[in-house]
Amino acid sequence: MVRLNWTPRSLNDLDSIAEFISEDSVKYAKIQVKRIRNKARIIKDHIYIGRLVPEYNDPSIRELIMGNYRIIYKIFSTIEIDILTIHHSARMLKL
Repeated sequence: MVRLNWTPRSLNDLDSIAEFISEDSVKYAKIQVKRIRNKARIIKDHIYIGRLVPEYNDPSIRELIMGNYRIIYKIFSTIEIDILTIHHSARMLKL
């Protein structure tokens, strides 16, 4: 069974996303965070589903796209994966 770890940074990203969206709609903020979490769960069954992150030359760092967000994760082994960050595509990526 694959262990999917949410790093403190990725959890902080989710909180920031929820806070920003909730300024307009608390309901939509909850929906968006749930959609991101559900999309990330796909990684557990298909660890190589994400494309390589273009900014990095590291085959273990991959991303899934969900709307305007990039779910960036690192494969440590076939049983351990970290969600590194949830990144809005309009911003510059720094890992």
